[in-house]
This record gives sequence, C-alpha cells and structure tokens, in this order.
Amino acid sequence: MRNWLLPEYVEDILPIEALHIEVMRRQIIDLLMLHGYQQVIPPLLEYVESLLSGSGSDMDLRMFKVIDQLSGRMMGLRADMTPQVARIDAHLLNSEGITRLCYASSVLHTVPSGITQTREPLQVGAELYGHAGLESDLEVQRLMLQCLSVSGVSEIHLDLGHVAVFRGLIKGAGISRELETELFTVLQAKDVSTLKELCVRLQKHTREALMLLPELYGDKKILADAIRRLPDYPEIRVALNELSTIEEELEPSVDNIAFDLADLRGYHYHTGIVFAAYTNECSNAIALGGRYDEIGKAFGRARSATGFSMDLRELSRLIKPGTYPKGIRAPSQKNKELEIMIEQLRKAGQIVIMELPGKKGESSHCDRQLVLHDGQWIVETI
Repeated sequence: MRNWLLPEYVEDILPIEALHIEVMRRQIIDLLMLHGYQQVIPPLLEYVESLLSGSGSDMDLRMFKVIDQLSGRMMGLRADMTPQVARIDAHLLNSEGITRLCYASSVLHTVPSGITQTREPLQVGAELYGHAGLESDLEVQRLMLQCLSVSGVSEIHLDLGHVAVFRGLIKGAGISRELETELFTVLQAKDVSTLKELCVRLQKHTREALMLLPELYGDKKILADAIRRLPDYPEIRVALNELSTIEEELEPSVDNIAFDLADLRGYHYHTGIVFAAYTNECSNAIALGGRYDEIGKAFGRARSATGFSMDLRELSRLIKPGTYPKGIRAPSQKNKELEIMIEQLRKAGQIVIMELPGKKGESSHCDRQLVLHDGQWIVETI
C-alpha cells in the first residue's frame, strides 16, 4: 500500500472535480482575455535567484529546491508565479507602455498555507504593468470581483489595506531596520502584548500610533478615525485618501468592504494598496492582490505593477460541482455513414464514446446510443 500513498497535502483531482476546475479556469481566462490580458505560461522551474527576486523573497522557505544536473546551479520549483510574470514583462516583452498579462498553472509549496489547503495550488491571476495610478488598482480589483462572480462565488467580502501606513510611521519616527522587522512580525500576528513591549522606548505619539493599528479594522468609519488619530505624515495621508477613493468606487459592486490598517501581508514586496476577498463559506482568503512597484527592479527594469491571484482548487470547493456529462454510445463497426454521424455529433459538442470489441454495452458514462434505423443512424435514449 505504501506505493499508492501520496505525500501529505498532495492529492489527485478526479474527473468530476477536474472538469469543474477546468470550466472555471476557462471562464476566468476568457474573461481576462476579453479585458486585454494576454496569457503566459512560465516554466515550472528556473534558477532560484530569479524566483527569489522581489516578491519571491517571502517564498524562500516555501519553495522546493533541486540541483540542475546540467549547470550545477540551484533551481527552484515555483511557489508563486508573480515573480516569473514580472521577469517576462521586464526582460522578454520589454514594452514601454502598459502590459496586461494573465496565467493559470500549478505552483508547489513545501508546507501548506492552512490545514485544509493543498501543497499544489492551481494559481490563476492577472498582472498589470506600467501604470502607477489608482485607475489600474481599481481595474484589477474589479476584475478579481468579476472572476469570482463568473466562478459562482456570491456574497463577497473585500478587505483593503495599505502598507504605506506602517511604512510612514517607521520612516517618520526614524525606527531602525531591526526594530522595524520585529514590529512587522508582531503586527502581522496581531500580538498586541508583545507590540506593547516593543513600543515602550519609542516616543509617545509613535507608540500610541503603532498600538492603534491593530484596532483600525472595520468599515469606512475607521478611515476618519485614522486621519484623526495617526500622525499627519504625507505617506499616511496619501494612503488613507487612496483607500477612501477605492471604497467609493467599489462600494456598488461588492457586498461588504472593510479596512485593516495592520494588514502587512506581503509587506516586503507590496508598495501600496493590498486587498483580499473572502466569502461566508471559507475562513481563508479566496483571492489576494495588491500593488508591487519595485518587483521588476531585480530584472533590471522597475515597473509600476498591480495584480491579483487565486487558487482554483480552493475556489472549486466552494461551488458544488455538477454531474459529469453523459455521452452517446457508438457501436464498434466500420461504417462510413456511422463515422460521419460521430464526427458531426462531436463537432456539435456531444461526447461520443466508441465501444471496443468484446465490450459491447459496457460504457457506464452514456445515457444515449447510436442505432441504425431504416438505413439511418439516429440517437436514442438508453
């Protein structure tokens, strides 16, 4: 039995679920292409240095690594496709204008991101390069909401944050890199008691502002609260204004919008607005995204960028799959008219399954059959 076992958090996808996922993938990619996003398919593995550039630094411990037998260099199995797409934009396409790219392929993680999640997510997403304004942030956020909608997800809850709020506090207070790292860690974990200990030696206004961040979660009222109680640093003022604008634009198209000013997910590579989509049927985020203007710098060409991604496997579990479509059984015999009929049916999108010699009538995936009646082949219900 040991030979049949798969590693933990790695699983097969059986026909009904596989079809369900594939239909969702097609709907999402078709939608993205209609909005001008061109599909790319990066390689499953490449040199580690490339995969760890920019956003990839957060993925170091989540990446499987192997030695390239041709060069002797370390290679990695991608844990995220965003660095790869950024490399394609910066190095291969090298366009001066706006570039819109999309993708849908598997990624691999050394450990699952949650106890119910796989180590082989099927990541689908979109990236927009070459524009630094809120218009591009709004475009990808609206696209993410539309992708979730065509997939069948309802009652979407959107969380918005902005890494410039925390960065503005760090910069304005002149906090050291070491302390910044510690503060980032405890804020990300919402560890208020440890945060209080770290802030003891800071100036009063900085200490109070950092202690306030975990409380700044909720509806748009917290933006007014943040403007009133946080230091009036330019970075923070701009960030809060951007969040307010995004909320006004998206409010008609989403069920609920909340703000989390202590959300530092992807802090080491996000540079602006970050967002996450949730739904009532799942405790984990079903889609993530944000602005990351510096990622292309590692490839010799820093570009303004924003995008989102989601795991189709996780998404498919939220939507009840239908039954696998039944086909039409065709007899195993050489007949020109029968072959023409089968070809016509398949062109019309019908599943036609040919019987094999000695296995007549054994196809359980058919609810109709082709029979010869008065010299013509017709389809009848079984």
